[in-house]
Amino acid sequence: MVVVEVNGYKIKPGADLERAKLEGADLSGADLARANLFGAKLEGADLSGADLARAKADKNPKNTTWPEGFDPVAAGVIFE
Repeated sequence: MVVVEVNGYKIKPGADLERAKLEGADLSGADLARANLFGAKLEGADLSGADLARAKADKNPKNTTWPEGFDPVAAGVIFE
């Protein structure tokens, strides 16, 4: 497993990224499967090719935020 550090956060499967500030981060191809994305700020992030299968996020769009045009449901994100 490859662990990548972005903006001080360790990006890996199952990572705890609750309230992470990842606006504009290059997360292309990142393995975020099963990651905790509750309250994460991802506006402007590049999520192309990222694995978000079974990642968990807040269903309130004011908490977990996504890049414009990104479809987290199609990417496999689970909302709680």
